[in-house]
Amino acid sequence: MRILLWHVHGSWTTAFVQGPHTCVVPVTPDRGPDGLGRARTFDWPDSVVEVPAERLRDEHIDVVVLQRPHEPALVDRLLGRRPPTVHVEHDAPHGNVPDTRHPAADIPGVTLAHVTHFNRLMRDAGPAPTAVTEHGVVDPGHRWTGELPRAAVVVNEPVRRGRATRTDLLPAFAAAAPLDVLGLRTEHLAEHLALPPDRCRAHELTQARPHTEMSRRRVHVHPVRRTSLGLSLLETMHLGMPVVALATTEVTESVPAGAGVVSNRIDVLTEAVRGFVADPLRARLAGGRARAAALARYGLSRFLDDWERLLKEVTR
Repeated sequence: MRILLWHVHGSWTTAFVQGPHTCVVPVTPDRGPDGLGRARTFDWPDSVVEVPAERLRDEHIDVVVLQRPHEPALVDRLLGRRPPTVHVEHDAPHGNVPDTRHPAADIPGVTLAHVTHFNRLMRDAGPAPTAVTEHGVVDPGHRWTGELPRAAVVVNEPVRRGRATRTDLLPAFAAAAPLDVLGLRTEHLAEHLALPPDRCRAHELTQARPHTEMSRRRVHVHPVRRTSLGLSLLETMHLGMPVVALATTEVTESVPAGAGVVSNRIDVLTEAVRGFVADPLRARLAGGRARAAALARYGLSRFLDDWERLLKEVTR
């Protein structure tokens, strides 16, 4: 098949484009949000082809994979037709949950594909057919060394976004173990939280070295209140890293017993962080279980098989 999709979520798309089909990604001269083209920092195969947005009408497209509410209008304008369509919903609902009506609910002919069962449960899809195609991860290999007795947190723009990125929870974890906060625009975080610099180090992390940097830390802290299942969580489990996470959305389904500690009690979570940092052997064993669980449920082959079935169904 020839699949039209926009480059929106780099990590998810990196898994999706490993399949057997040709993926057409629009590109614009400014490489803006509706025309990023091929990824520059992810490893994508040659089956991903850039096509200038103004030339999409000349392309044969078998199916469209949407990811944002305004993309149906882009399809109509740029293609002049509506091929079979799947809308991938990456996020958990916000606002008046569970009465949040999905933007694709009332678009005829669109199948709504959620990345977690929690999201499908909580979204109002109206008459739209729905499916769940859980995440898949390109296996980075078992890289965990845990050589640094510190806890890793992955977050972008923690100062600006505040509670939305659980920034307010970090001081409690910093009291349990020194933190390395990896992500975009993390500078001045310790100052913002009034923490000693050594208890909260900011690392401006690019896509070039995330797995290497994460693997050196003893444990991954994932204190996310409300979001869809974070790919950073699944990627660190693939690395063989133990996880300490809030028991929200799909996390309780994703992190089995023995692979880390999942709870909504901050005291339980901080004690778990303290314990993993103090005991490298315990961290290694838990990380091994985390990797086995991630490979079994979120491996790339299962992800691609699920998508193959869904694409055949919507194009039948």
